[in-house]
Amino acid sequence: MIVTARVLDLNADLGEGYGDWSIGDDAAMLDVVTTANIACGGHAGDGGTMRAACRAAAARGVAITAHVAYPDLGGFGRRFLDIAPNDLTDLVIIQVGALQAMAAAEGTRVRGVKPHGALYSALAHHEGQAAAVVAALGELGGQLPLVAAPGAVAVDAARETGIEVVLEGFADRAYLPDGTLTPRSRPGAVLTDPAAVTAQARSIATEQRVRTADGTWRELPVRSLCLHGDTAGAVGLARAVRSDLEGVGVRLESAL
Repeated sequence: MIVTARVLDLNADLGEGYGDWSIGDDAAMLDVVTTANIACGGHAGDGGTMRAACRAAAARGVAITAHVAYPDLGGFGRRFLDIAPNDLTDLVIIQVGALQAMAAAEGTRVRGVKPHGALYSALAHHEGQAAAVVAALGELGGQLPLVAAPGAVAVDAARETGIEVVLEGFADRAYLPDGTLTPRSRPGAVLTDPAAVTAQARSIATEQRVRTADGTWRELPVRSLCLHGDTAGAVGLARAVRSDLEGVGVRLESAL
């Protein structure tokens, strides 16, 4: 496999606190990434948390996406909810709208929408929920790109309605042979070893492929690469990934 340098977005899920409870080090992560996926009230993110994350991203010139999720604070948005499509459309509109207001108040704007957790996974195969999220993007004006996994049914649904899609891979999550993420309930689903994370990031960034759980390779033609802000040692992993990618000639900039 010939290694080819390219341009890539490095994103992280941030603003995932609520009230007095906080998680991760947003300030440090924002010094590394090029896009911030900011929680907006579904799995995390109250008004103050959203506003602070928007302010910090704006100060660093980091692009913002709305990290929409099921209304599941207790489960951190990682439990599937069988929500009626019309209700899900409204929930997405509410969450994106809230973050847009906070971003505007801090002199910046929301540039895309990235579903979180179980909703992100559902959009890979659940046609009803995929259509609901795409409908929300349309009702929001149709100008916000959807960040999604390659092969997700939501990708085709969005493109069919003229909504731009940014395909995304993960540096700190293990992949199954079919190209989907290994469920968090399984051992080894989250990668925390710096060598493993940087190796996976490099293969995705420069070769557009990833080694899966059974040792085979899977093509992964993505424009953005995610690191979770709540992963153990997230800041150190992000710094290691950025340093390694820049070392092999990858230019990091937002895809939005």
